[in-house]
Amino acid sequence: MVRLAMLCNLIMCGIVGYICKHEASPILLDGLRRLEYRGYDSAGICLWNKDQFQILKKTGRVENLRKETLKHDHSGQAGISHTRWATHGGVSDENAHPHISWDNKLSMAHNGVIENFALIKRELEAKGVSFTSETDSEVLLNLIAFLYDAELKQNHATADVALLKALRGALSQVEGTYGIIMTCVDLPDLIIGARKGSPLVIGVGDEENFLASDVTAFAGRTKSVVYLDDGQVATVSGTDFFITTMDDVAISPTIDTISWDIEDAEMGSYPHFMLKEIFEQPMAIENSMRGRFSQDNSTAQFGGLNIAPRELRQIDRILFLGCGTAWHACLIAEYLIEKYARIPVEVEYASEFRYRNSPLDKNTLVFTISQSGETIDTLEAQREAQRKGYRVLGITNVVGSTIARENDGGVFQHSGPEIGVASTKAFSSQCHIAAMLSLYFARMRDMSFTDGKEIAKALKAAPGLIAQALSRADQIAEIAKKYAHHDDFLFLGRQMMFPIALEGALKLKEISYIHAEGYPSAEMKHGPIALISPDCPTVAIALKGEIFKKSLANIQEIRARKGPVIAITDAGKDFPEDLADEVIQLPETHEVNHAPLVSIPMQLLSYYIAVERKCDVDKPRNLAKSVTVE
Repeated sequence: MVRLAMLCNLIMCGIVGYICKHEASPILLDGLRRLEYRGYDSAGICLWNKDQFQILKKTGRVENLRKETLKHDHSGQAGISHTRWATHGGVSDENAHPHISWDNKLSMAHNGVIENFALIKRELEAKGVSFTSETDSEVLLNLIAFLYDAELKQNHATADVALLKALRGALSQVEGTYGIIMTCVDLPDLIIGARKGSPLVIGVGDEENFLASDVTAFAGRTKSVVYLDDGQVATVSGTDFFITTMDDVAISPTIDTISWDIEDAEMGSYPHFMLKEIFEQPMAIENSMRGRFSQDNSTAQFGGLNIAPRELRQIDRILFLGCGTAWHACLIAEYLIEKYARIPVEVEYASEFRYRNSPLDKNTLVFTISQSGETIDTLEAQREAQRKGYRVLGITNVVGSTIARENDGGVFQHSGPEIGVASTKAFSSQCHIAAMLSLYFARMRDMSFTDGKEIAKALKAAPGLIAQALSRADQIAEIAKKYAHHDDFLFLGRQMMFPIALEGALKLKEISYIHAEGYPSAEMKHGPIALISPDCPTVAIALKGEIFKKSLANIQEIRARKGPVIAITDAGKDFPEDLADEVIQLPETHEVNHAPLVSIPMQLLSYYIAVERKCDVDKPRNLAKSVTVE
């Protein structure tokens, strides 16, 4: 039972709270719909109406909850809601959020994990507190409710003072992470929120305010947002809000502005967010470059690094940290920076780095890469590096994210919101920024003016090249139909195309549930070649260059063993006829553009295979967009 409850909160969930001015139910449901990429095994809504909580919870998608609300007189101008994801078990109406405390005084939605919940639960049960779910979240809620009741009875405190004191007292006892929003029957005009390790933001509207785990929840209703930091508590009414620390010290808030429009977070005419975001990549790359080249077009420039060129020239080594797709972007950065800037680069999984005592040179610069800026492993790895005195820069897509606020400087991707769980435009943008960083560091050291201009010119051509690759979509859709029935795939690439092979295999696994592996092409002979058969297609990258002939030889080894081959190449007529079963031709370009360019057919192939297999592309099983707890 303990293990089950722990697993119920392993992956990020979506939280939305709304208060005042309008009927809350449709606004909360719309917010949940926008946040459903964060978790979609159950959803719930709790409104304050007629001096009582009205709560509805349903397993399955948010649409199930919406249909259920139509059957009930479910109304009110204040409420909280939640869309949840569980990795194993615990998918039930009882375990869905929001929860109601055992005394019916408090309601709460929670994103995070309370590690010592079992001990607290036993202590509360011994005091007569009852539970209706298996979750650690209800344990936290009942602890707050127990302390709140004690404050009211023993200290005769007013409801607002008592609740905030109980909240702080409970949070000081728990171990783990949380982003919580809660309401109280004694304070119907307030929503209380607190965070540690899980994101929470305030949406500041016109006589209406929000508390949510992501600005996407209220985009379209307000562009004004306040990002809470760890250890902060927010008290929100319909017309105002206050932020304090855990020690009850008032915080003067900074109100930021959302830079994108609500249309950016909608599917429009596309059948899936993933396809929309694949086709947004020319613009995503364009946005990543805007204003980031020198006036003489010989180098890149970055205004947010917060580190002087003189200091950067003293750097002896760079360490990149990331998880999942972002880790693949780190590998791309390693290849490019080592080749052009001649700086040694190491890449580590962020989840492993924080638990290793890895020796680093004192002149090491650390980069973290995270699309959301909230990935808990990457955030904690960043904090660990900073704790040891290293300068940490970030590459992230979300302005105001925790990683962006806590690092020492960095680069915003400006890709716009990415809703599809499988990253596409964010990855290509990260790869392009990595190429720009390689130019920046190289020109700072020994790259010539002429070579710098050549690479800058090539980088600026990337959006047009990606558009050409996207024009192959119909051809790739036909290839997908032909191979969608296979249950095993191999992806092969050499040098910088090895991380792209890894990323291609990951995309196929994520959204079509096909077993896929990525390998360096030359490693085939060291084991993986045993998998080759007519039932295991290979996606092989063979680009022109010094190892082009070796890549062709690797393909020939596969064909000799009757393995189907889908080749991705820029070789045109130089690619031998009949060497591959399918050939996807890409435009020839400088190698600094290879990573995002070759990613396009990989992404499209995965997408169309998943569609052919009738998979839920935007909401693949067992996954959510970002992991905010371990």
